Amino acid sequence: MTTVDHLRQVRLGNLRTVLLALVDRPGSRADLAARTGLTKATLSNLTEPLLANGILVEEPATLAGMGRPSKPLRFHPDGPVAVGAEINVSHLAVETLGLDGETIRRHLVPTDIRKASPDDVLDRVAGLIREITGDSGRSLLGVGLAIPGVVHDGAVVRAPNLPKLVGAPLAGGLGERLGLGVELDNEANLAALAHLWPRHLAGEDFVHVSADVGIGAGVVLNGEVYRGVSGFAGELGHVVIERDGVLCTCGSRGCVERYAGLDVILREAGRRRLDSLQKALEAGDERALESVRKAGEALGVGLATLMNLFDVPTVVLGGSYALLHEHLSAAVRSEMDTRVLAGGERHTRLIASPLGEFAVVRGAAGLVTRRAVQQPERLFA
Repeated sequence: MTTVDHLRQVRLGNLRTVLLALVDRPGSRADLAARTGLTKATLSNLTEPLLANGILVEEPATLAGMGRPSKPLRFHPDGPVAVGAEINVSHLAVETLGLDGETIRRHLVPTDIRKASPDDVLDRVAGLIREITGDSGRSLLGVGLAIPGVVHDGAVVRAPNLPKLVGAPLAGGLGERLGLGVELDNEANLAALAHLWPRHLAGEDFVHVSADVGIGAGVVLNGEVYRGVSGFAGELGHVVIERDGVLCTCGSRGCVERYAGLDVILREAGRRRLDSLQKALEAGDERALESVRKAGEALGVGLATLMNLFDVPTVVLGGSYALLHEHLSAAVRSEMDTRVLAGGERHTRLIASPLGEFAVVRGAAGLVTRRAVQQPERLFA
């Protein structure tokens, strides 16, 4: 490595340190120097191009106690944004996210896409992205695209509930339609990422589980999403809980999702939509309550297996499970208390996600903002 290359790497490392500090909270140069260990001169040198390029903004001077007034730095309110997009069995969703983690706009469209072609799906996603970004005037960092399937080397290699999308050039196709870079990842992993970045909402070790037709789990270990060697980690929906049980779309039998997937819960409750199910639960409808209880038991069995494998202290119920948490959690907790081996050593937390149905699309956008902060050269591309 030449001296020039070394100096460039040092500068990028320092820039990353400053940006990560600002993600945590705004601060003056003096405050940032104290938090990062960098000198004020180095900070001035690093922040000037960020200010000049509209990535940061300097607020008016404020006097706090003795000494000179400080000028806090923060991410520019009209600075670059990332786009998150979610393709799911029953809906499409998009969101724009600032580098500070603030959601600018979001939109979710209920729709069944199981029979739609890849081109039709991508056309609709591209249209939704144009709707929420077209009049903003803000530069776009890129798009994170979430899919309910196994993603390996940037391609969908398995999607039991959306088989038409397997092998289709989703990232490339959406990128061509928008003229932007697109990063593809599994929806469960991205929902988990949304609880890590830019804020830790469930600690550094947890499992995030959510359901639509299928069930996905994102496993987080030491503050990083665990994907496994080939991207198959976290396929909770296809953990077998009944050896000769109901036939699953994956070809196996007795998978968790055939007992605890949202479509199964709705069918057993005699309801067609989640909001109708919620109203029935609130009214004390016995059929609805029983369907959720049975799903919670099945989910608890599957989660106990996952907890015994990874030994994490927290389970986050997301998506539709977060909305059903009040009526679902007791059955889940009962099975976990019985089956998780570490339960006698420590209490396992079971919490509802504060992000609800937008966790996946927020994580998809966060995938882009996180990489932009960790790889600052992307901000100047």
